Formats: sequence, structure tokens, C-alpha cells
Amino acid sequence: QVQLEEAGGGLVQAGKSLRLSCTASGSFSINTMDWFRQAPGKQRELVATITDTGATNIANSVKGRFTISRDNAKNTIYLQMNSLKPEDTAVYTCGSRNGLTYYWGRGTQVTVSS
Repeated sequence: QVQLEEAGGGLVQAGKSLRLSCTASGSFSINTMDWFRQAPGKQRELVATITDTGATNIANSVKGRFTISRDNAKNTIYLQMNSLKPEDTAVYTCGSRNGLTYYWGRGTQVTVSS
């Protein structure tokens, strides 16, 4: 079993920054990890991906504002979110495939006020 736990969400004003973290525990093997978000009434969106070697991919909707990084020694990935906009308001969830199973965290709420 793998457990993923997000942290760092909250309420922030537009233009400010937040850094989310996602820490894996349990029978976890270093692997590609993802950040998703889902706003009310909208489909879940893949925001960023980072491979075990550190290669990254960022969604066009947040490119230039969000970056993803990882600390393999801590089994943790980060999502640095800068210049936040009200439309970034969503539940942010991390995920990772280990073996045949895709694991999800519980998510953390990010709310950006205008």
C-alpha cells in the first residue's frame, strides 16, 4: 500500500504564491508523480508531472507560473504556484502509479481571492 498526503493549501490573494507538497509513504517506489486539480463543476485537470529522474511537464494553463519539483530522499514532490489567479481555485491532488495501481492523495483546497 502507498499513502500520499498533500499539504500547503489555503486561502491566498490573487498574485500571491503557495507551495504544495505531497509526501509518499508505505510501499512506495520512486516513480512518476502527478499533480491534478479539480474546480467545482469542472473536470479534473492534469497540472504537472515529474518523472523519477526529474523531467517535468506543465500544463499550458499554468505554464510560466507553476513549477514541479521533487526530493527523492523525502519521497516528496512540490508544486510551486506563483502569480495565483482566482481561476486557480480548486482541490489539488497528487497521484502516482506504483505497480499496477494508481494511488491518489486526499487533496488540498486552494482558494484564490480576487
